[in-house]
This record gives sequence, C-alpha cells and structure tokens, in this order.
Amino acid sequence: MSDLPDAATMNERDLKNVVNDYRTKISQNERTLKAVFRDLKLHRTNIDELKEKRDKLNAQVKELATKAREEKTLRDAVNEKIAEIKASNEKIRGEKDKITGSISELKAKRDEYNKLSRGSVDSLTKAYAAELDKFLNADIPLKHEIDIFGRLTELQQRIDSASNADDIHKKIVETYKKSESVYKSDGTVGGSVKELAEESQKHHLAMLDSYRKVDELRKEADMYHSQIKETYAVVSPIREKIDPLKAKISQLRDELSVYLDKLNDIQLEKDEKKIDEKHNVAKEKFEKTGKMSLQDLKLLMEKGDIKF
Repeated sequence: MSDLPDAATMNERDLKNVVNDYRTKISQNERTLKAVFRDLKLHRTNIDELKEKRDKLNAQVKELATKAREEKTLRDAVNEKIAEIKASNEKIRGEKDKITGSISELKAKRDEYNKLSRGSVDSLTKAYAAELDKFLNADIPLKHEIDIFGRLTELQQRIDSASNADDIHKKIVETYKKSESVYKSDGTVGGSVKELAEESQKHHLAMLDSYRKVDELRKEADMYHSQIKETYAVVSPIREKIDPLKAKISQLRDELSVYLDKLNDIQLEKDEKKIDEKHNVAKEKFEKTGKMSLQDLKLLMEKGDIKF
C-alpha cells in the first residue's frame, strides 16, 4: 500500500483514471479466474467419465474373481472326492502302477511341465488368487502394484504349465480306462474317477478362464486409472492458480476502495457546494420577491431560514 499513489493528494480526474485502471485489472483477473474454473470443469467431466469406465471394469473384475473362487471351491470339492476314492482303493492303485509303458512316457512329459510350473495347480492358483486379491483390493503404492502384476504374469505362466500337466494326466486316466481288467475288482471306481476328473477339469478350466479375463479387464482398468492420474497432474497446476487470483482480486478491490472513498468525498463536497449555491439563490429570491418554489422552501427550511 505504501507504493500506491496518495489518494489525498490527487485531483478528481486522476482519481477517476486510477479507479478505471483498477476496475480494468479486476475485470481481467476475474475473466482469468472464470477461464480457470471452465478448464477445471472440463477436466472434472473427463475425470468423471474415466472413473465411470474404470469402476465399471473393476466391478466386472470383482464379479469374475468371485466366479473364479466359486469354480475353485467346486473343483477342490471334486478333487477331495477323487482323493477319497483313491484312498479307499489302494489295491487298485497298486495295479495301476503295473501299467508302465505309455503311462511312464506320459508321466515323464507331465513331470517336465511340473518342473516348469514348480507347484501344483491348486497351490499356484491359491498364490495367484492371493496376489490378485492384493492387486484388486489392497491400498498399495504404484511400485508395489507393478511388482505384484509381474508376479501375477509369472504365476499365470506356471499355471499354464500345470494345466498342461493336468491335460496329460487326463490322458493317463484315459489310458487307465483302456486297461479295464485292472479295475475288475471294483468296476465302478474307474468310471467314477474319470467322471470326477472331467468335472474337476471343467471347473479348473472355468477358473483359469475367469482369471484370464480378470487380467484383461484389469489392464484396461489400469489404463483408465493412469489417464485419471495424468489428468490430475494437469489439473493440479490449474487449481493452484485459483487462490493467487482470488487474493489478487481481493487486494485490488481493497486498494480500489481507498480511491473510491476519496472520490465519494469529493462528490459529497461538490453536492454540498451545489446545495449551498441553490440555497443562496433561493434565499435571495425570497428576500427580494417573497416567492419560492417547493424546492426553495425545502432548502430554506433545511438551512433554518424558515421555521414553522
């Protein structure tokens, strides 16, 4: 304020020029502020649209993840039945060990896949589900999220190897079927295991399919999330302009009020001077002619020249 022209020493013309300059500056800053709010509104609309798409995809991810867990539960239940049947038929399993030809070759291939998978479908799926649950639901830093995504990719490859091992296992089961004489001690066991194995495989493949879709949808959701973050990065410097502009407008208005007050004082002085001039004319007219208008009467009464 100390660097501003002293209103007390300025004439009316200079005051009006200063007032006009201030009003121009205020108008310019207000227009700039409105433009900032327009930009923010456009970005806000874009962010809302991106969030809607992202959230819709995340909802589908959760739905598919739930479906995958349900398929896993069904698969595990079937596998438990298979394990119970196998446990109650050790003699039959002993006979199966005698079928070494083609089964040994299939097992060798299956073992190769198992080496690549470094775990069972069940354990890998549990690990995948645990990592996916963190990926979907945990509030973690972006770097941690990227690390988890890398582990999910590795686990998916291992699950694929385990799935191939399961396919070969199915061929082994089919080979067992061809050796019907092995199951004569209990003719229902072989068929039961086969049917249960097929049912287990059905649930297993359905689970994997759901997880593959989860990965695809999650990637798309992550793309929208990245776009949201990029938009926020653009919005932040725009939003930072608001408070300085508001402060500047408030400062200009405060400074302007000083000059407007001085102008008002000058106008009041001019109005009082005009009233005095009109009063003198009315008084002189009344004294000379004894006549007056209603306006003249009002002036004379206000000045105390006429009392009732």
